[in-house]
Amino acid sequence: MKEFTHLDAAGRARMVDVGDREPSRREARARASVRMSPGVFRALINGTVPKGDALGVARLAGMLAAKRTWELIPLCHPLPLEFVEVNLAPEPETQTVGVEVTVRTTGKTGAEMEALTGAAVAALALYDMVKALGPETTVENLRLVSKSGGRSGEYAYPGGRVVAVSTSASRGERKQPQAEGILRAGYGLEGDAHAGDPERQVSLLARESILQLQAKGLELGPGAFAENLTVEGLDTGSLTVGDRLELQSGAVLEVTAVGKECHERCAIYRQVGDCVMPREGVFTRVLRGGSVRPGDMLRRKG
Repeated sequence: MKEFTHLDAAGRARMVDVGDREPSRREARARASVRMSPGVFRALINGTVPKGDALGVARLAGMLAAKRTWELIPLCHPLPLEFVEVNLAPEPETQTVGVEVTVRTTGKTGAEMEALTGAAVAALALYDMVKALGPETTVENLRLVSKSGGRSGEYAYPGGRVVAVSTSASRGERKQPQAEGILRAGYGLEGDAHAGDPERQVSLLARESILQLQAKGLELGPGAFAENLTVEGLDTGSLTVGDRLELQSGAVLEVTAVGKECHERCAIYRQVGDCVMPREGVFTRVLRGGSVRPGDMLRRKG
């Protein structure tokens, strides 16, 4: 067990002495998301938020917060940040704005808190800009995505997130994104035509697969290939039968197949001209139930 250096001999919180450490190049990246109602999201995209440039204000707020983290978090050291980047990505499918902050420095201690603080304050600033239109707006899923440098080495979050949750009344047709889904153990996603299948209760497809086809000029979105969960950041290509995935709510999925054999061209293939599910789709059964919403995190369960 590592020594907990933030406590002195009397058990009081203290700032860690890093004077004897050698400086190293460090980078940290953090994310958060801001979820809003469709009306508020439309106002944001159309530039009609009463307070003005909501995204621009949030971006500057994130930069300022990252640089002043040591003034906000009691035990953080002042760091001379060499680079701060704040990206805000509106996502129409889920009415959310993804916030990502990357910081770099050459120093004696890590920059994770600077990235996290930048992401948190950027998200809060965006909330402040739109709250008059929708006080039900929420800030969600603040997390460290990756870090490098220093004695502890590299870290990357071992999973991804749900971009969309989709269902359909019949098999072989495009599924429609939903605000939330309920996963039932041994059954699947409530309200979906594939629920009840013993081996293919819930299907997953990487958003990256859809983006590759979008780049060819095809108009596609979540659910286009009849997948239940559109995910990103998860290395679906490395999944094998028996692997387990845990969702943010505690629901657990077990991989039962990767890809499938298509005996005939379904309606999706005829509409789109291609179907990636036979090559890249992941099929699972529900071991433990729970809710699932766009923006939720998921990770491999060890």
